[in-house]
Amino acid sequence: MTMTRRSAAGLLVAAPALLLSRKTAAQDTMPEIAKGPFDGSAESLRAYRIPEWFRDAKFGMWAHWGPQSAAEYGDWYARNIYMQGSDQYKYHVATYGHPSKFGHKDICQLWKGGQFDPEHLIGLYKKAGARYFMSMGVHHDNFDLWNSKHQPRWNAVATGPKKDVVGLWSKAARSHGLKFAVSEHLSNSYCWFATSHTSDKTGSLAGVPYDGQDPQYSDLYHPSPNNPSPLPPAMGRIAPDSWKRLYFLRIQDLIDHYQPDLLYTDGGIPFDQWGYRLVSHYYNVIARAHGGNVEGVYTSKTAENCAEGACALDIERGIANDIRPQPWQTDTCIGNWHYKKGITYKTGKTVIDMLCDIVSRNGNLMLNIPLPNSGVPDADELKVVEEITRWMAVNSEGIYDTRPWKVSGNVPETARAEAGFNERNRRNLGPGDVRFTTRKGALYAFVMGWPEREAVVPTLALGGKLGVGRIRKVELLGHKPEVKFTQDEAALKVELPPERPSDHSVCFKITGA
Repeated sequence: MTMTRRSAAGLLVAAPALLLSRKTAAQDTMPEIAKGPFDGSAESLRAYRIPEWFRDAKFGMWAHWGPQSAAEYGDWYARNIYMQGSDQYKYHVATYGHPSKFGHKDICQLWKGGQFDPEHLIGLYKKAGARYFMSMGVHHDNFDLWNSKHQPRWNAVATGPKKDVVGLWSKAARSHGLKFAVSEHLSNSYCWFATSHTSDKTGSLAGVPYDGQDPQYSDLYHPSPNNPSPLPPAMGRIAPDSWKRLYFLRIQDLIDHYQPDLLYTDGGIPFDQWGYRLVSHYYNVIARAHGGNVEGVYTSKTAENCAEGACALDIERGIANDIRPQPWQTDTCIGNWHYKKGITYKTGKTVIDMLCDIVSRNGNLMLNIPLPNSGVPDADELKVVEEITRWMAVNSEGIYDTRPWKVSGNVPETARAEAGFNERNRRNLGPGDVRFTTRKGALYAFVMGWPEREAVVPTLALGGKLGVGRIRKVELLGHKPEVKFTQDEAALKVELPPERPSDHSVCFKITGA
């Protein structure tokens, strides 16, 4: 949502003390950044190029785990408990009491993670094929998951589990040889948490302020106006410069402490010049740690940010329309972003279908496995991880280190999905669907189901629009002998062995064309 300077100021008029003097230029309030190839300007970021490790990795896993996980009742819990009539408000009142007394500040105390074992979990995720792992660093709920010097009371070392969650994930991931990523969702927090400054509109407690209006908790809920009307958009970035500066300092602290290989932001690069300086600081810190090479990746959900250098595009819960010229990433979850008891998860087949689709279009898949309060995935989550593990053990050769082919697959123009929040509209893929990747002179064809007698791939017909040459050899990954095939002007046809080597899609390695 785009707002004018005047309309944004109108939302903040009830708190003029928060606004910096107009005489103070924003540039003068910005912290210093590390020296390096980027000077803090959008122009300098155009020289950034995505490193090869990200192109090669293809699959990452993520743990949305923080104080909102304590309730085990889904995503955006800390916001929605302050919205009378919402499902989470009703659950919260019935379970914990009214948010005028027991609010998110109290939920933070319930998050313990008593069985949290990052070494074990990273071992599982590496076995499942993850090449990088992402810890949540801070969600919209304004609670830092490290020993944050700029959020000293509401962080995971001071409150809740009393552990440096980001640090523990970082140590475990890197000890297992995985790249380490961190997500930050903080820039939206000032607007997102505005609901905590309201009250019930009806009922016996109508007009009684929620605990977000208590000034002693303004370091968690923000010192924003009480009963803002209208409420700012949840994912808005309407905030005074004092908040932008605090945001900058906290994410800068996160970068400096952990030097993540990938830094994910929930949206586009935030706050204009503040954001460009922060991204520049990140890349400069990473360059200094890697002998001058910028081996870090910053992701943005705004395509325009990444059109010319600067970052890698991230598409939330969706897939690019077709092969993108630069590497990109889908981030999605097997269920809700934050853990919710009793939810139905994506199947292993759905995840694998998405992975093949994404990789064929020059993308990576970042899959979130949300953790409950205990820090241990539930049995149904582990079943999905086990399915992915079995499939990757057979087929990962066609995933890792690959590049796109001439086309992503046999996807008709009319069937291509639109990018962004489109996964709920995806149809199940089957034996008639094919996705392609290439690696070291070989073409990999993923047939997205097990045909009855033979796999038929018209896209690989001899000649045709793609100019496919004579195929010399076809192998089925997970099946030792070469498989018999024929190729003519109509299709490539491959005879199948009696037993399929893996569940879900199967992969043919094709050479000679």
